[in-house]
Amino acid sequence: MTFSLVARCAETGMFGVAISSSSPAVAARCSYARAGVGAVASQNVTDPSLGPFALDMMQGGMSAAEAIAGVRDQGRHIAYRQVLAIDRQGRTAIHSGSKSLGVWTQAQGRDVASGGNLLANDTVPAAIVAGFEAARGHLGDRLIAALRAGLAAGGEAGPVHSAGMMLVDKVSWPVADLRCDWTEVCPIEAVARAWEVYKPQLDAYVQRALDPTQAPSYGVPGDQ
Repeated sequence: MTFSLVARCAETGMFGVAISSSSPAVAARCSYARAGVGAVASQNVTDPSLGPFALDMMQGGMSAAEAIAGVRDQGRHIAYRQVLAIDRQGRTAIHSGSKSLGVWTQAQGRDVASGGNLLANDTVPAAIVAGFEAARGHLGDRLIAALRAGLAAGGEAGPVHSAGMMLVDKVSWPVADLRCDWTEVCPIEAVARAWEVYKPQLDAYVQRALDPTQAPSYGVPGDQ
């Protein structure tokens, strides 16, 4: 019921997760990233504890492959889980349990990994990876392009209703965490439209947190 990718920008070290599903609020349960550490998507029959668990292991010095091995060893009901990870060096690893739903598969590329379940066909994760690798620009732009490529390749077997994109970079909080928790139209395009609005303001929102005396105007009525 989900397709996703985890990725790293080799130039900036920024990490991101992008995801879409027929289930509501998929990004709230399945997307995890930590600046300087990596990114994880925990999906299928979701156990939200696996995302922070894998990030903790990578923060402790483990590679993505070692963190996923730890997930397999210590996760509960691991046959039902699908977990994707990327580490600070851009290495990727994926666990897809034998009880993943419907058509499920996975793909990996340079600084990117994708997986999905209940897919329309088994080419979707490879299309997501190819879409990410072909795109240029900001990591957020590349994540949106990858999700669109996955949808164009067939996406989920049924219509998707939620999507999200998370970015982390240098600070302890996500610099972007954009979601469409439910819609009857395309949630990926809803997130893409939100990104178009948010992208030009991303750096300003970080600056406001770090030093509001140097922050630009909010540009709203009453702002001085």
